[in-house]
Amino acid sequence: MSGLGRTRSVGLRGVTGFLVDVEAHVAAGLPAFVISGLGDSAVAQSPDRIKAAASAVGIHVAQRRVTVNLSPAGLRKIGTGFDLATFVAVGAALGVIPGRVVEEVLHLGELGLDGSVRSVPGVLPAVHAAALAGVRHVVVPVDNAAEARLVSGVKVHPVARVAELVARYQALDRGRPVREVAVPAVEPACSDGAVLDLRDVLGQTEAKLALEIAAAGGHHLLLAGPPGAGKTMLAERLPGLLPGLDDAEAMEVTAIHSVLGALGSDARLIRRPPFVAPHHGASMAAVIGGGSGHVRPGAITQAHRGVLFLDETPEFSKSVLQALRTPIERGVVTIARARESVTFPSRFQLVLAANPCPCGNGWGKGLDCTCTPLARRNYFAKISGPLLDRVDLQVHVQAPGLALAAQPVGEPSEVVAARVRQARAVQHERWAAVLEAEPAVNSAVPGSVLRRPPWRLPASDARSLDRGLEHGTISLRGYDRTLRTAWTIADLTGLQRPGRDAVDMALSLRTQMAVAA
Repeated sequence: MSGLGRTRSVGLRGVTGFLVDVEAHVAAGLPAFVISGLGDSAVAQSPDRIKAAASAVGIHVAQRRVTVNLSPAGLRKIGTGFDLATFVAVGAALGVIPGRVVEEVLHLGELGLDGSVRSVPGVLPAVHAAALAGVRHVVVPVDNAAEARLVSGVKVHPVARVAELVARYQALDRGRPVREVAVPAVEPACSDGAVLDLRDVLGQTEAKLALEIAAAGGHHLLLAGPPGAGKTMLAERLPGLLPGLDDAEAMEVTAIHSVLGALGSDARLIRRPPFVAPHHGASMAAVIGGGSGHVRPGAITQAHRGVLFLDETPEFSKSVLQALRTPIERGVVTIARARESVTFPSRFQLVLAANPCPCGNGWGKGLDCTCTPLARRNYFAKISGPLLDRVDLQVHVQAPGLALAAQPVGEPSEVVAARVRQARAVQHERWAAVLEAEPAVNSAVPGSVLRRPPWRLPASDARSLDRGLEHGTISLRGYDRTLRTAWTIADLTGLQRPGRDAVDMALSLRTQMAVAA
């Protein structure tokens, strides 16, 4: 007796899914269970799980010769999510499950030895890829049902045990009504926590202004100053100033968290820009992405559409800091391995924070500083010139004064966020026709656009900037980035285009650390 069964599943490359046809052939012969199609070790171990789960529902495959192919065979398949599809294909080949019913149905899930169907990461991007490919019915574990239902255009069928699934398919084949596992519906609302309010930060008027400019134009920011000055407090409040994510952006960000297994059973779309702050001891793989065997997204991908905050930046590995340069420019990061190359999205706003020296006391007159001049110079030099050149705003955060408690309370985040939204609306209207790729914000505008009519500034307004380029105090990249910042300042102040004051302010905010040094 031999038979052929087919169904569908999804594989992932990074955070992008691709459809996989699962074919199973069962024949008489020496007992064997072989899976082909370039699967990883988890796929290679699935026959043992499938045989045990099948035995739990009275399907015996141990004495058969089973051959399973995961097509396209040239693309690597990773993870335990193919267990359920393989089980269904084998069941169809044995005639236990009606083959005509399952051929166009997508199956995702890991099998337990007792026949239970367990959750797997990456269900959201997998179901989204299936929907784009025209699949209309997906079977997922109960714990992944809410996540799968975030994708429109597909009917999600949650399953807790393979026995239930077999019974459903057999009932469908006989034309009987099917009773599915009841799972509470979850509205695709926001899953964000509380917003930290900017009014909690006392004083620091200039640093708050820099934070608002960074939020309005999507600029990168460096906050340098003594311990306790409020650098971390300021950075943590940047996401509260940024506009919320639209539907497409929310799907991107939520898909990344799905791949990382960070969504719970009540998964909802992430509508607020994420804030990611890796420890300064984090490895290259943890920050940039990678790992042995299975390539996973790093902190820069987790911060996609949000904020990446590197506290104590000089304490990070220099190689990690250097590796940030390409993702900052391109908005993606490609992890190359011998057998595959995976690209992850990484369009984030970078916020760096640094003390003036290793002991942290090298500010003001530095009377309490115990560091040698060489140690102080080498400490801040770990933030390389090419990386700093990509940071538009470089602000010195002053130490709190004695009269800090007497200073008036600043504006709340919602007031500043309203100005940011208004400034971004102006930018979107201005650059939507100019920029082919999103986002339409000032920080994404090519310098070549700003240096030619009709956007080129008069020589009288750009005099200080031209002088800095002529004297070598700023690079051409710095020139373009200062122009972008000047446009953001103009947008926040309601000007049609930046004048000399906006250009001078943008230049001073960029070169402040050089002056302080």
